[in-house]
Amino acid sequence: MTMSDLFPQNLPLEVACALDQCLVELQSQKFSERIHEHDATLWPGDANEIRQRLGWLHVYETMMPHRDTLSSFAEQVRLHGFKNVVLIGMGGSSLGAEVLNRVSETTAGYPKLHVLDSTVPSAVRALTTSIDVEQTLFVVASKSGGTLEPNLLYDHFWHEAVRQTGSGAGVQFVAITDAGSSLERLARERGFRNVFLNPSDIGGRFSVLSLFGLVPGVLLGLDPTQLLEHAHVMQKRCATIHTIENPGAWLGSYVAGCARSGRDKLTILTSPRLKSFGLWAEQLIAESTGKEGKGIVPVTDEPLLPPTAYSSDRAFVYIRLRGDQCTDIDEHALALTQSGHPCTVLEIGNAYDLGNEFYRWEYATAAVGALLGINPFDQPDVQRAKDASTEMLQHYETHRQFPAIQGLVVAEELLHAAAPPDYVGIMAYLRQTPELDEVFDSFRRRVSENLGGIATTLGYGPRFLHSTGQLHKGGPNRCILLQIVCAHKNDVSIPGTNYSFGVVADGQALGDLHALQSLNRRVARIVLDDEDPALLAQALKHIA
Repeated sequence: MTMSDLFPQNLPLEVACALDQCLVELQSQKFSERIHEHDATLWPGDANEIRQRLGWLHVYETMMPHRDTLSSFAEQVRLHGFKNVVLIGMGGSSLGAEVLNRVSETTAGYPKLHVLDSTVPSAVRALTTSIDVEQTLFVVASKSGGTLEPNLLYDHFWHEAVRQTGSGAGVQFVAITDAGSSLERLARERGFRNVFLNPSDIGGRFSVLSLFGLVPGVLLGLDPTQLLEHAHVMQKRCATIHTIENPGAWLGSYVAGCARSGRDKLTILTSPRLKSFGLWAEQLIAESTGKEGKGIVPVTDEPLLPPTAYSSDRAFVYIRLRGDQCTDIDEHALALTQSGHPCTVLEIGNAYDLGNEFYRWEYATAAVGALLGINPFDQPDVQRAKDASTEMLQHYETHRQFPAIQGLVVAEELLHAAAPPDYVGIMAYLRQTPELDEVFDSFRRRVSENLGGIATTLGYGPRFLHSTGQLHKGGPNRCILLQIVCAHKNDVSIPGTNYSFGVVADGQALGDLHALQSLNRRVARIVLDDEDPALLAQALKHIA
């Protein structure tokens, strides 16, 4: 039985027509030829800057010369006997590696990979106490070297490593960055084990197949050659000039066509082991398209609803790992199709097939930008949030407290007026745990059921600031946002500063809140005494 037999492609007529029109537009624009020639006029925005963001198109040719170095590095780490690897990075520097981590699992004899992309002190403390620092390799990943979170997390673990192992702690650290960055200088000054310099024209959310994804991948025991060769298969297929035969152009046309048909809530379903792929795709789509009042809203890891319960602003993509236990989601995807919702299914055979899928989605996102008139390669409102957070921390350093919050609305009132095509975005500055996930799942289901099938999203801070944060501020003003913060009873100090991780997390939350308010976004705030799931459930009980 073929995939088309399992999941027939019965698109609603208006979506099918819009998809066909998008394919025709890409064909008439000669999109495939022009993107591979780095023709920046396909998108609005600074042409020179766009050209400097297109290196991912030729990632196979760029990365293959590194394969022996990567394999040798992984073997050295294995022979050294490191038990753990901690990857410190935000957004595009960590989300792709987490997908590889979840799908491939650790190969026997290789260290266990942990990804830390949170400044919430309970998350920092939990990881610190769960590892033996002396037997841990720390990978600091930052394109610019100037990103706040990885720099502070590096300071924390450097202090721990020096305290436990002495002046030779540099051999426990690896850097992935651009040439000439502050991180490269620091790494060389402190004698890091390795410094991997990524091509400057590959970065951020398009960097998973570059050194930002390959270095963690080889530490899991993955073969970089196989991963790149799988990506190269998709790279060649996306080079065809006939858009109907181009998998990336087709997916981009599907997403853009659905959006043009009023279905801009792209709901991503995944089989269990591909759950983290949704977070990677969420960042890619939200940060690339959410600007100028436009954008696709990616909805990931949402509780499944009956097909008739979804509103008409939904489109679905189901990414399926062959051999995964996903009967329930298979049945759900088929029911969606039979109920008249657009739902396309993409199947992945194994971890190396992720190379194909990463490339397909990057290409599709570039196509969506061209079709919707958006520059997919900048992120102006991410910088807005960073600047606001910096201002909050500066205020705290001067006054030893944060400025008062003005103009807040009550969460119950905010959600009471919500209805599709709005969406509800939960922004949780908490340590992610299965228990909290369960509370949020219940809340998201209740919100959708009580508010006409409205879409819901969930982001843990500060990770989402490098992802859906751009969409919240730059995309359509259809978001109803709920910020959740908590007191930090077991805070963690940061070496070399006069504040703690709790202060940083609170400053980032306040900075984002002020940025959202300045743009007249609808946002409410809940403050918990701690991260107890029972307290969270009680706080959310009467909101919707």
